[in-house]
Amino acid sequence: MKHWLKWLLVLTLVLSGLTLSNVVQAAGGEDEEESINEKFGLPIVVYGGTLNDDQKQEVREHLNVKNPEMVEEITVTGEDLVTYIEGEDRNARMFSSAKITRKEKGEGLVITRATPENITQVTDDMYANALLTAGIEDAEVIVASPVKVSGHSALVGIYKAYEVSGEALNKDRMEVANEELSIATKLAEEEGMDSEKVSELLTEIKKQIAEQNPATREDVEQIVEEQLAKLNIELSEEDRQLLIDLFEKMRELNINFDSVKNQLEQISTDIKNKIDEVVGNEGFWQGVQDFFRNLFQSIADLFK
Repeated sequence: MKHWLKWLLVLTLVLSGLTLSNVVQAAGGEDEEESINEKFGLPIVVYGGTLNDDQKQEVREHLNVKNPEMVEEITVTGEDLVTYIEGEDRNARMFSSAKITRKEKGEGLVITRATPENITQVTDDMYANALLTAGIEDAEVIVASPVKVSGHSALVGIYKAYEVSGEALNKDRMEVANEELSIATKLAEEEGMDSEKVSELLTEIKKQIAEQNPATREDVEQIVEEQLAKLNIELSEEDRQLLIDLFEKMRELNINFDSVKNQLEQISTDIKNKIDEVVGNEGFWQGVQDFFRNLFQSIADLFK
């Protein structure tokens, strides 16, 4: 009887492993390529100019480009970098690539990193915040790279895609958006802040700017200080000034965040959901770990 109980426990272990494997496989299915919105034309795929042919094909797969004839393909280079962002290096190596599908007004901005393991500094929410600052409101954007990169140059490719599609973006806003992205990654890297916390801070400041419509630099400084305190974030004086200078530039450019308030609310919701998901996943996998630890212990006890 004891012998059969041993094998029953072993069989349970095997079946449990198979069940978990099936769940993981089911969650990893690929999305089908979407139909084309004729109002906006073909989605635009922007390839980093440094990519070789093999890397370009790999990026196509990551961006779910099954038929190249169903997208408009362009390349972004260092020359584009200095065109859109003042003071950058025209010899920069460009690997980050993106697929941009424009959406109807009100559909919002959806950002996905197809290769998050290779986009090492910029998160989905950082991209979303920067693009809203640049004036890009309703689109689906997928970013990918075949090698590890910071992810900053993807912004330039997205800017070029909008120019190709016939929609001119304000150069000053593009440059401020690039500065915002640099500050966001700096805070995450140098201050050791969680990336989601950085995105939450930027989003909440923009929401307050939309609500309060600050008239002076002092008003902007007060909003920044209030949100730092509210989120329990401590920064060096240098980084506090960087934030104040950034949002003062946005105020001087008269960027109307009230027009994208709903999208800012969505970013806030997404950030909170991600945090809750991480906590939930930790609890789930801890439960799985505890289950197998107890199961192994039960099997070991039987053989004693």
